[in-house]
Amino acid sequence: MDEDRLYHDPALADFYDLENGWERAPDFDFCLKLAADAASVLDLGCGTGELAVALAGGRTVVGVDPAPAMLAIARGKAGAASVEFVEGDARTLRLGRRFELVLLTGHAFQVFLTREDRQAALATIAAHLAPGGRFIFDSRNPACREWEEWGPEESMRLLDHPRFGPVAAWNDVAHDPATGIVTYGTHYEIRTTTQRLSATSHIAFPEKAELEALIAEAGLRVDRWLGDWEGNAWQPGAKELIPLGGLI
Repeated sequence: MDEDRLYHDPALADFYDLENGWERAPDFDFCLKLAADAASVLDLGCGTGELAVALAGGRTVVGVDPAPAMLAIARGKAGAASVEFVEGDARTLRLGRRFELVLLTGHAFQVFLTREDRQAALATIAAHLAPGGRFIFDSRNPACREWEEWGPEESMRLLDHPRFGPVAAWNDVAHDPATGIVTYGTHYEIRTTTQRLSATSHIAFPEKAELEALIAEAGLRVDRWLGDWEGNAWQPGAKELIPLGGLI
């Protein structure tokens, strides 16, 4: 898994919160409620730390991400001192600690491009989950072929960046049917200078059957499969694959 400039380049990472709109994100609200009774939370793939900081009141929170540029933004946020931020890879991380809740949200699970990578990430979840604790992660349902909505015309948008001013943004996309891997470009053109910032990203769309097998192999169980972050049960055609469970 190569470093993705979208997260590792400080200029590109600076767009992350602007693009993701945390105040509108249903996974954000769901995870806040899920953590209500958890005394400790491990946020794998914490990105710019918005969720980790929001969870930090009155509990132990550790946020882990492989991208120093994202962690730099996280550590600069109000309330960040209440979170322990760690630079690390979710496939190999071993903190020697266990948590009542382990999160891997924002579709971060999809950056693991091979079965072996996904197996390693799930082993990390199991290694850090306390008895009686819960885990949750999300992955887009490949049957919905969401990448078909990520072309330049469909994705064109105008952003108002606090530092760069008006920015035109768009994506392009290609799907490899042999591997199921989607390659997409993210482009930001700064209107005041015509400077363009671009990154190429790769994500996988594993099938539910594979996730079920890998979760069991990791010593985890699924109590509920959700089809969205509103909490609805999974059914064929649901956009999301969201397992919520614990240790076997």
